[in-house]
Amino acid sequence: MDNNVYQVYEDEIRALEEEIKLLTEKYEDIQQESTFYSEEEILKSMKSFQREMQGEFKGHECPSDLKAQLESLETDLSFLMKLTGFQFTSHSKKTLEKTGDRTVQKHRLSGNCYSLSFQLEFQLLVTQSKEKVSTVVTDLSIVMEPGEASNVSKFVSSIEEHGNLVTFFRSLSTYAEWHEHRRCTFLHFK
Repeated sequence: MDNNVYQVYEDEIRALEEEIKLLTEKYEDIQQESTFYSEEEILKSMKSFQREMQGEFKGHECPSDLKAQLESLETDLSFLMKLTGFQFTSHSKKTLEKTGDRTVQKHRLSGNCYSLSFQLEFQLLVTQSKEKVSTVVTDLSIVMEPGEASNVSKFVSSIEEHGNLVTFFRSLSTYAEWHEHRRCTFLHFK
């Protein structure tokens, strides 16, 4: 009879261990995959967070340095969006491989630069040594708006081949700004 009691407990322990293992795997998957967030969702989350912080600190002042830091970051983000014309609408990141000194992540990014839409997909290889950290962009794929793709297809092909994201963002910003000026000018004459 004692063996039956022990067997029941052992079965329950195995079932709980299996459940813990499944939940751990599910948690790790959720941690690796980030979901798409629109700018509206980010703003809603920020406002919700601010309300929670104010609720937590009723009777106490909200730390002024944190509040000032948040306002400063919002101002900087707004300034950069106005300066560059870039507005990112979604981003996702998934870790494909992680070893001691090497990490491979897959990124998907979409947004607008003035009136031009774009989507990027690339892998980022990060290697760490004692002296430095190096990053390399691989498997870059750029999708532009169908109407504009014909005007910049050679440029996009070259960027994809070389995997140079900085050049892409700099050039797209300049091109999109002048494209917007041309569009407004032609609208004026219609």
